[in-house]
Formats: sequence, C-alpha cells, structure tokens
Amino acid sequence: MASPPPSPSAPPAHCIKEETEAQRGGACPRSQGPACFQASSLPTQPPDGSVAILLYLSRKYEVPDHWYPQDLQARARVDEYLAWQHTALRSSCTRAMWQKQMMFPVFLGEQVPPETLASTLAELDRCLQLLEDKFLKDQDFVAGPHISVADLVAITELMHPVSAGCQVFKSRPKLAAWRQRVEAEVGKDLFQEAHAAVMKVKDLPPADPAIKEKLKPSVQGLLQ
Repeated sequence: MASPPPSPSAPPAHCIKEETEAQRGGACPRSQGPACFQASSLPTQPPDGSVAILLYLSRKYEVPDHWYPQDLQARARVDEYLAWQHTALRSSCTRAMWQKQMMFPVFLGEQVPPETLASTLAELDRCLQLLEDKFLKDQDFVAGPHISVADLVAITELMHPVSAGCQVFKSRPKLAAWRQRVEAEVGKDLFQEAHAAVMKVKDLPPADPAIKEKLKPSVQGLLQ
C-alpha cells in the first residue's frame, strides 16, 4: 500500500541537510520555538542560502507570525537586520573564530599576526555596538517585543567567537540579557544542542600536512 502523502505542516526532507539540518514538522509550544526552526545543529559556517532557507520555511509552513511578521514595520526590521548581518556581523564573527582559535591556530597549527587579530576583534566590537544601538535599542528582540528569525541568525553568529574564547557578552549587559531571552524562547536544551558542534571547534585535531597545504590558498581571505 502506498505511503500517505506528507503532512503539509511537515517540512520537506531536503531541508534537513548537513549543517542546516534543522526543521522537524509538527506543532510545539511557543516557548520551544516552532518545530520548523528547531535545529539539531546550527551551522558553524552558515551556507549562503541559510537565510533564504529560514524565510522559505517561515512562508511555506504555518509558523507563528512573530518569526517573520506580517506587519510591514516589524518585517522591515527583520529584513534590515538580515541584509546588514551578511557582510557585517557574520563576517567579523566568522573571522574572529577562525583567526583566534579555529582554522589557523588549531587546524592549520599557525598563529595569526597579532595586528591582524587585533583588527578583526576591533571590527567585531564595532559590529556588536551596532547590534546593540541600531537593532536592539531598548527592545527585547531585534524586531520588537517578540523573537524572530533575525534573533536566531544573530545568536548563531555570536556563538562562533564565543567558541573561540571571545567574551562578546562580557561588559555588554544589554546583549547578555538579549541572549538569555533568546535562549529562554528557544529552550535551554535545544539552545545548547544547536551550538554543541561550534563550541567544540577548539578540540579539532591538527590537519594532515597535505590538507594544510591544500587549504591555505582558500583561507587567505580570512586574513584580510
């Protein structure tokens, strides 16, 4: 007998892929986040289409409105953040992780020039200030009083430098309080599960010499 067609509330299997394996169908309490945003592993390096995947899922499946609001002003806030983060916060967070503890010191076994790392950390600090001043302001979340996909993307990026030992929330009480609100909305267990992989990058073994040589040209951009 033929299998029954999948429930329209269940995301297609191709959305549960590799680093973005995220979304399982079915309803769940708002405190845990919608099922189609529950991630068993958020990406350590988000693919170029990660934002597009989130927006696709939010439009296709019946998730609560707050994730990608119908209200034009609230949606504009989400879109504004997503457009900004790609070349700002995402870039500085990724570079900080790779330069400080991941790809160069651990995987390739080489230290980054101190002036390069200092410049990267200064850019990260500037982006964190913009996140606080321009996007969060005095709001609970990026788009206002409710969590949205913008908050999910932002917290995923920030956990990259955290995994490398950067104290991004220290001396930033506004950002630290926002992080706690995001974790509470998603659920502590899911939050920790989602970031388990990126928090273990420091445990990577050194690369094989042949792999090191092959990777070096492709990672030079992370020193710019």
